[in-house]
Amino acid sequence: MLEKQKDELRVRSIKNGTVIDHITAGSALNVLKILGVKAGTRSIVSVVMNVPSKKLGSKAKDIVKIEDRELNSDEVDRIALIAPDATINIIRDYEVVQKSSVELHDKIENMVRCPNLNCISNTNEPVTSKFAVIYPLTLRCLYCERIIKNNITEHLI
Repeated sequence: MLEKQKDELRVRSIKNGTVIDHITAGSALNVLKILGVKAGTRSIVSVVMNVPSKKLGSKAKDIVKIEDRELNSDEVDRIALIAPDATINIIRDYEVVQKSSVELHDKIENMVRCPNLNCISNTNEPVTSKFAVIYPLTLRCLYCERIIKNNITEHLI
């Protein structure tokens, strides 16, 4: 029995809040950035990184638990950009009341800044950024055709 305890993951259950599971390994800190979680945040936040995942096969995953907070659809859409396999679990009174997978849309608007400084979406014109989502996860600006493949988090608005 002592051996089994060594292999168990020990993270405190939350009474109410959100658990973001199956985050791409190494991306948990980017999820916290998207959610605006930083020093001084009042909610209890648990972060587990590089945990073995049955769902992802031999790959590892990250998990984020945030007490007393449920995510809005904009936050879920942003998480999908950096963790397309993530699942969102809403917890109430220690029970999972809703479980859903994040969903990448074919087009995203006003979520990512185009890296092309000369793009019309980066000028004073009243134009919001628009990107087509291409698989595997790549973004293509609908104005200037600039591609974002890596480091999407760096371009989030």
